[in-house]
Amino acid sequence: MDEDIKSCIDVLNRGGLILYPTDTIWGIGCDATCEEAVKKVYALKKRDDNKALIVLLDSAEHLDHYVIDVPEMARELLDVAVKPLTIIYDGAFNVAPNLLGENDSLGIRVPHEAFCQRLCAEFGKPIVSTSANVSGEPGAKTFGDISEEIKQGVDYVVKYRRQDDTPHVASNIIMLHSDGTFKIIR
Repeated sequence: MDEDIKSCIDVLNRGGLILYPTDTIWGIGCDATCEEAVKKVYALKKRDDNKALIVLLDSAEHLDHYVIDVPEMARELLDVAVKPLTIIYDGAFNVAPNLLGENDSLGIRVPHEAFCQRLCAEFGKPIVSTSANVSGEPGAKTFGDISEEIKQGVDYVVKYRRQDDTPHVASNIIMLHSDGTFKIIR
């Protein structure tokens, strides 16, 4: 794991793309503060850049660095969630502008899986996390399901958990507004 973390951070710092296991499914990642790197993710996925991507943070304590007004309900939900939970917040900042959706919204997840937790903490910035597939194709539930096009399109492929054949699923997603209203997306 140490070698993978170091290699990922080197690639992320250069604006490159990584293919890595997350707390949910395998993901394509980049430095969420680098607009050029985010463009590369959209290009690799053949995805319209008007469809927002999510990011991972190492801790809910860092939400205030990226969201203007974090609703208290968000912290409560993150404390009690038993499954991976992505929350879409309004008023995001300090990330690449091409990550933001309507109302400057941004989906953020705080993973509780060892590799992602450590990668996010050591990188010190949010990391894009989007499914490792071309847009419109099924998401890869295991490393073996990832297409060669995606594997060849990134700058580094993590070795950790490649042999794990446990099917993983995407996170739950909730859109949570600063006034406390919410919508369950998935």
